[in-house]
Amino acid sequence: MKQIGDMKFYDFEEILEEHYGPIGTPKRDEFESRVDESVRAYKLGEAIKKARMSQNLTQAQLGEKVGVKGAQISKVEKGRCMSLTTIARIFRAMSIPLTIEIGNIDKLALW
Repeated sequence: MKQIGDMKFYDFEEILEEHYGPIGTPKRDEFESRVDESVRAYKLGEAIKKARMSQNLTQAQLGEKVGVKGAQISKVEKGRCMSLTTIARIFRAMSIPLTIEIGNIDKLALW
């Protein structure tokens, strides 16, 4: 904390420690994990948006192809309401192949 006159200034780490505890504690680890998940969901949503726009599709048009409303596509692109089923349907509708590598064993195509 830095004090200037009557005002106290806290850096972000101090605020996190006050509310979630120090790094390595269960509450802080849970918080950090949720933040990481949210960032990954946001990045996936942005990738979906970029792919949709590169195919000159509106959210409503993609939603129609997927079988959901355009508002649902908007939520997905913002990193919210993402289920594996919905993501798979979106990728399939845009003809984006998705393969998951399972260790050194094999690759699994989701569709």
